[in-house]
Amino acid sequence: MNNTILITGGCGFIGSNFIQYVLANTKYRTVINLDKLTYAGNPNNLLDIQKDERYIFIQGDICDHNCVRNIFKEYLPGVVVHFAAESHVDRSIDGPQQFIQTNIIGTSVLLQESLDYHIHLNEAFRSKFKFHHISTDEVFGSLDEGGYFSESTAYDPSSPYSASKASSDHLVRAWHRTFGLPVTISNCSNNYGPYQFPEKLIPLMILNCLAEKPLPVYGTGENVRDWLYVQDHCDAINMILQKGAMGETYNVGGNNELQNIQIVKEICTILDEVKPAESGNSYHQLISFVKDRPGHDFRYAIDSTKIKQDLGWQPHETFQSGLRKTINWYLDNEVWWIETQENIYQQERLGTVQSI
Repeated sequence: MNNTILITGGCGFIGSNFIQYVLANTKYRTVINLDKLTYAGNPNNLLDIQKDERYIFIQGDICDHNCVRNIFKEYLPGVVVHFAAESHVDRSIDGPQQFIQTNIIGTSVLLQESLDYHIHLNEAFRSKFKFHHISTDEVFGSLDEGGYFSESTAYDPSSPYSASKASSDHLVRAWHRTFGLPVTISNCSNNYGPYQFPEKLIPLMILNCLAEKPLPVYGTGENVRDWLYVQDHCDAINMILQKGAMGETYNVGGNNELQNIQIVKEICTILDEVKPAESGNSYHQLISFVKDRPGHDFRYAIDSTKIKQDLGWQPHETFQSGLRKTINWYLDNEVWWIETQENIYQQERLGTVQSI
């Protein structure tokens, strides 16, 4: 039992990076990936490990009790890591119901099936079972220019996306406190790196630069985010699984607070250096400002003191080193993002935005 890990949403950006991390760095005998394959679930993210005998892919929905129950019965996982979620703020503005269904209802189904499974394990296995829930710093709402989100910060979500993730966090804690399900939660800052779906800021700007298309920046571009390289996040999750205390929450940040406009300008500067535009113009000339989205939080900043002190985790990448690795990955993996554009996403900016 304890050599099997069940990962939900493993064809998504962070989930696929975590599966590759697990196969390369841990001793799990079996890695199960349960993914519905929505628009953001891309099987091409995992082409390199398709032939690994330890890897099993199951296409299914976390909202489906029977599907989840059958996985527990057949594979007897000792660990569940729950990534599966609708995750883009703009899409939640356009269509909040799917976020409620997947992020809230889906999490409740997964928790209940995990609990039923956990209850019926023998005592030795029951004491080792773990359920880890991946969440976001967006559940905390918006910060002004001072202060940081800690694990004790009150929730104050602004968008349908962050409200649905806040709801799922509360459900996970409730299943621990009420039913005794052994859980941990992590709230991370903005991830970036290989395989990120092109609707997110960094890959969108990279690919728009390469196509010499406008680089749409919300409002004045002064909104601040903390940025976490995805491999550093994978390290943190693994450390929580190995050392984390049941019932505890850990904030995971990259110590990289930057304004959105700074991010876009840095991408332009690096690409001007490593992949100059065919037109001969600087990519900076493509920057354009668009109407801000509703409920756009001003600043997120994570205090990662707890995971650093209690578990010994530290991010390895600076933003500059992580961004260069990310840009180089997109330059080296043109087939991946061209297929994504052709089949799923055409780099549109979502939500209620208009040029100004």
